[in-house]
Amino acid sequence: MELKGKAHKFGDDINTDYIMSSRHRTQTLDYVQLARHLMEDIRPGFYAGVRPGDFIVAGKNFGCGSSREYAPKIIKAGGISAILAKTFARIFYRNAINLGLPLVECDTERINEGDVLRVDLIRGEVLNESSGISIQAAPLPEFMVTLLNEGGTANFIRKYKVFKLPQ
Repeated sequence: MELKGKAHKFGDDINTDYIMSSRHRTQTLDYVQLARHLMEDIRPGFYAGVRPGDFIVAGKNFGCGSSREYAPKIIKAGGISAILAKTFARIFYRNAINLGLPLVECDTERINEGDVLRVDLIRGEVLNESSGISIQAAPLPEFMVTLLNEGGTANFIRKYKVFKLPQ
């Protein structure tokens, strides 16, 4: 599974309230509409600059703060193809994989705002096409890639009627 897009860089400790403020959560149940508010409290106008396939790139502890499942749903609905960070809050990590949003743990220091990245989830490789630098990432286990290819755990179970990976 290979992804390509532009990097949108953030720092450490991006919590779920920064991803989308809870004040918008009661406005609609449409995640595409809610995605318009993605990261707006820390970067006003962020969503206007996102193109389908782009990446959010961050430092340590991305997705901390709460277990709000709508945070990764909104990121995915906003067209972000994956999040690259040094570390993720564990509950955010689990929610994202369950919802079909790829997460890549790697050193993000040599990725800058606007860099074009190519990410190979299976090999665990991030190629910064803007600088020519290759960054080793933690490869995802095959079963996680299978879940992501199906759009997440719920879609997998709907399709196969069990939580048993195909042989």
